[in-house]
Amino acid sequence: MPAKLEGKAVNAPPRPAKTEPVPLTTLVARADAHPAHGDLDGMVTGATLRAQHAQAGDLFAALPGARVHGAQFARDAVAAGAVAILTDRAGASQLADVDVPVLVHKDPRGVLGSIAAWIYGEPSLRLSVLGVTGTSGKTTTTYMLEAGLRAAGHTTGLVGTVETRIAGERLASAFTTPEAPDLQALFAVMVEKGVTHVPMEVSSHALSLGRVGGTRFSVGAFTNLSQDHLDFHRDMEDYFQAKALLFDGRSTKEVVNTDGEWGARLVKPDTVTVSTQHGADWTADGITSSIDGEQTFTVRGPGVQFTVTLPMPGTFNVANALLAAACLTVAGVEPDAIAAGLNEVQVPGRMERVALGQQFTAVVDYSHKPEAVALALDAIRARTTGRVITVLGCGGDRDAAKRPLMGREAATRSELLIVTDDNPRSEDPAEIREAMIAGAMAADGRGDVREIGDRRAAIIAAVTEAQPGDAVVIAGKGHETGQEIAGIVHPFSDRDELSAAIREVVL
Repeated sequence: MPAKLEGKAVNAPPRPAKTEPVPLTTLVARADAHPAHGDLDGMVTGATLRAQHAQAGDLFAALPGARVHGAQFARDAVAAGAVAILTDRAGASQLADVDVPVLVHKDPRGVLGSIAAWIYGEPSLRLSVLGVTGTSGKTTTTYMLEAGLRAAGHTTGLVGTVETRIAGERLASAFTTPEAPDLQALFAVMVEKGVTHVPMEVSSHALSLGRVGGTRFSVGAFTNLSQDHLDFHRDMEDYFQAKALLFDGRSTKEVVNTDGEWGARLVKPDTVTVSTQHGADWTADGITSSIDGEQTFTVRGPGVQFTVTLPMPGTFNVANALLAAACLTVAGVEPDAIAAGLNEVQVPGRMERVALGQQFTAVVDYSHKPEAVALALDAIRARTTGRVITVLGCGGDRDAAKRPLMGREAATRSELLIVTDDNPRSEDPAEIREAMIAGAMAADGRGDVREIGDRRAAIIAAVTEAQPGDAVVIAGKGHETGQEIAGIVHPFSDRDELSAAIREVVL
């Protein structure tokens, strides 16, 4: 059962104000589906795979799920106004008595994105969609892209983990990438609102599950690959192959960070390459850092050179900025606008400082993968004269293999590591902490390791320990405003809790 937001109803995703009706016969022919029964004379004006969001004129996609088949909800969708159902043979066998046409396809999930795009007028062809995939850096890079595009005067959308924005209007994000019908409807709304460019995060789940089917990307970008989501993918190769789908021809231009072996495997003759470590089309040099983490460096690309002052620490953020600069140039943005955007970019929950006048550094970061934890703490260590105090947990119902690895990376880089709860979801939080502590205690050169399950209490303890010159890092949840425990999402913000602890203990 999905988590509930303590009594709050989940809003339906946005839809365009007007959609030109599409004949069912057209969808059947283009999707290579066949009718199980029903009259195909009808017209379709929308699409959904959630019965609670069905509207009059919709095509309802009854897809096979991990626990139940979507056909079980098809009658509810029809009662709400759905005029046709797309499903597989198993679903059709449950729907012989419904009063609307049932369309059968051997892979309804795989074709749903294209069908939704046709229904909503193929909106990605009227937008410049810049897709970013990879394990770490997707969110930061999309915010950098948006900042550069806005500096160039473009009207932007944004689709990602933290939020969705339409011409400056903010919507909450439930997933990194919405389901295919919701994404195509969202693009259509953006077209109506005058949006021209849309940076978006593209997760491996979205690529594997067809959520970005029917989307044409003007630019596809790759950041890096490290262990994550092995609860969903068989192994790292399977994970990589999912990411590689963004580069299967659906992106007009491809921009790849080649600092790692995975990125190097994506390079083709026309690929735009980016690297902070070796020769590439785009490189950065002359990197200098200030005490507050601001970095200045020179960006060098084909026939172009300019200076960036980035208000974010860490060499990994230089790599993200370099990738963004290359993508923006491909998208037609001039160097002055790129530099201006990168100079001002702010990313919620990514190396985000909480500065209330205390004499130690306080940072909230979304790092929730072993490599991301290591990179974030290395960046903090490079500008910290005192101790590094880290608060870290791991999420439940996710890749369990990374828990001891995250514990090890954090313990190696912290004088004090406080292992706490993240989003335990349906799991026993004590068992999650135990796995983390096992990795932490086995780390060479580890600092002190403590266990405080209550995340609020753990943050207060970290702040209480902090002395002038130290750094307190609250890692794992970043921008999130809730903590999921046993199916309930309780209000919780690391930034707010860290601010409250500083006010209570220090100020």
